[in-house]
Amino acid sequence: MIVASAEDVRRHLPMTKAIDLVAEAMVSVSDGKAKLPLRTAMDIDGVNKLGIMPGVLREVYGVKLISLFPGNPAKGLSSHIGAMVLFDPETGAPSAMVDTDALTAIRTAAASAVATRVLAPKGAETLAIIGTGEQAFSHIEAMCAVRGICTVRIAGRTKERGESFVLRAQSTFPALRFIACKNAEMAVEEADIICTVTSSSTPVLEGAWLGAGCHINAVGASVPSMQEIDEAVLQAARVFTDYRPSALAQAREIMLAIAAGRMEEADILAEIGEVLAGRVQGRRSADDITLYRSLGIAAQDLICADFVRQQMK
Repeated sequence: MIVASAEDVRRHLPMTKAIDLVAEAMVSVSDGKAKLPLRTAMDIDGVNKLGIMPGVLREVYGVKLISLFPGNPAKGLSSHIGAMVLFDPETGAPSAMVDTDALTAIRTAAASAVATRVLAPKGAETLAIIGTGEQAFSHIEAMCAVRGICTVRIAGRTKERGESFVLRAQSTFPALRFIACKNAEMAVEEADIICTVTSSSTPVLEGAWLGAGCHINAVGASVPSMQEIDEAVLQAARVFTDYRPSALAQAREIMLAIAAGRMEEADILAEIGEVLAGRVQGRRSADDITLYRSLGIAAQDLICADFVRQQMK
């Protein structure tokens, strides 16, 4: 059995390749070529969780086992740690085990880039990132791969966290101009693209702050106990998602809005795979506000993990 470490994943799965792979996977998902049971998130101790994500994408199948530990970044560790196990489609035997720390960081940002490529303004130059963890770094790389980003505005839980992140990020991305903002509202001012990459249980982005024409990747809240955006964001934006069943069952702000009768299932205009396939229009005008509500699905992990496995044969 092949065992791929985080270093192996980063070496064999560059961001640009991951973006193309995830785009391919999303079209397949929307074409009905995947089986994706909803993620199970088992509570461990009231704070930490164990996530279980099985899936089949064409001839590739496996299961992602991931620990969700929000306190890990304070220890210098990823909040998402675990393994992706792939199986041989002919025998059912385990064929590969892939580190999910690096896999999740890359494929999640790649999925945001796929959506950004088809939904964000073509001339987008200013990126706002709310959150200062590993996904903040990977999203900067991913956004720069699909748009000509010049300025990155950062908001952390405190201004000090934002400033610390900027010091680290500036050395990694020397061509970019970084600004540590006092709060999230200031960070999104004049932003063309906004990425929320937190583990917050309460909204960090409000619809009242949004400017015309911006694109939002809401990424961090992957289980119903978390929520990064308020209902006003849903009302202001054209809403797209990775996988409609996940959005309806696990996106807290969508679930609450539908339960209250202030949103209908049809207000989720499309899965991003439908936009990629040309079946649904994404951005219609320069003033459209677009939202990609990312939940993260096993198909993204499967196609990226299988690519790493193939490279390591």
